[in-house]
Amino acid sequence: MTPALTVIVPGFDVGPWAGEALASLRAQSFRDWRAVLVDDGSTDDTPEIFARTAAEDDRFRVIRHPRQRGLAAARNTGLAAVDTPYLAFLDGDDRFTPTALERLLAVLDDTGSDFVAGAYVRLRPAPPAAPDGPVTYTPGAVQPWVAAATDPERRRTSLDEHPAASGNIVAWSKVSRRDFWQRAGLSFPEGRLYEDQILAQRMYAAARSFDVIPDVVVQWRERADGSSITQHREALPVLRDYLHGLRGGLDVLDAAGRPAAVRARIELIMTLDLPPLVTIARTHPDDAYRRALGAFVRELQSRGSARLLTAEQSAAALW
Repeated sequence: MTPALTVIVPGFDVGPWAGEALASLRAQSFRDWRAVLVDDGSTDDTPEIFARTAAEDDRFRVIRHPRQRGLAAARNTGLAAVDTPYLAFLDGDDRFTPTALERLLAVLDDTGSDFVAGAYVRLRPAPPAAPDGPVTYTPGAVQPWVAAATDPERRRTSLDEHPAASGNIVAWSKVSRRDFWQRAGLSFPEGRLYEDQILAQRMYAAARSFDVIPDVVVQWRERADGSSITQHREALPVLRDYLHGLRGGLDVLDAAGRPAAVRARIELIMTLDLPPLVTIARTHPDDAYRRALGAFVRELQSRGSARLLTAEQSAAALW
């Protein structure tokens, strides 16, 4: 019999954390799932970990890219293998909380919405007890922008009713209906980093209704070795893709005629995304970094958001 849900788990060189991620899936209180593990051309022991898990548990299937193609492509490869009514994502270095799938699916079954989104927290590294000791990770608190998107619980809502939901842009905090992805023609934009940004706004804009719940469903790892792409915003190519994602998400909401969601996203960008980028830009050795960020700030000004800018951000518009 076909299970209810497919969980897509992409991974590139996630050997140090993949075992934990897959264990969190196997420990779910909801059992009626299968998983597609997509190894994106890893050079470490990720392929062996994926293969060993599949040999131990026939709910797991492994697909391997012969070379690295990027997270978006790995997720799209997983999507092409889905034949279950529902689908979800878990990155190969993150962890589900024990009742995540049960809670998300119960809400979605009850409402008939196109997808449901839950809350998430950072999984932060703690200093080892000894110089050569292992790194331990501790989950933090739900951040304000995550709470604004998911708390309180809302069922059968929309962007017009709940524009702050657009702040929850990650793929792995949601369970969706497969026919929604097919009906809306959804896939991840390949060749770019921060691929969640645009895809998430397309989901919110296309949904007939969606649900949000305040339950923490995923613990999102901040890698101690700094190897996660989100930890390298000082690199100019990463900045450009980051701004492309922010800009593209706003364009999706604009095209869908969702002005309240556009305002909510801009306010969040001003308070969450811009401040650390401006700090990096002030002392960045490459003037192209400042020019790219300044152009983006001027775009935000042109959208009528100048009054929201701090003095420091307004100065950045001159770069």
